[in-house]
Amino acid sequence: MAGDEKAKGKTEQAKGKLKEAAGRAVGNERLTTEGRAEQGKGDLRQAKEKAKDAFRR
Repeated sequence: MAGDEKAKGKTEQAKGKLKEAAGRAVGNERLTTEGRAEQGKGDLRQAKEKAKDAFRR
């Protein structure tokens, strides 16, 4: 379960980076902003899982 959540976080971060880069390439500010938001969501998911791991030990 925890590995699955970590993978989701990494996927969100990667998709966000792609969206941000694509938005910058075509000059689409909305796409750039969506990419940043998706990266943030992935970062939060990663942080949550790291905190869970810290308490398990």
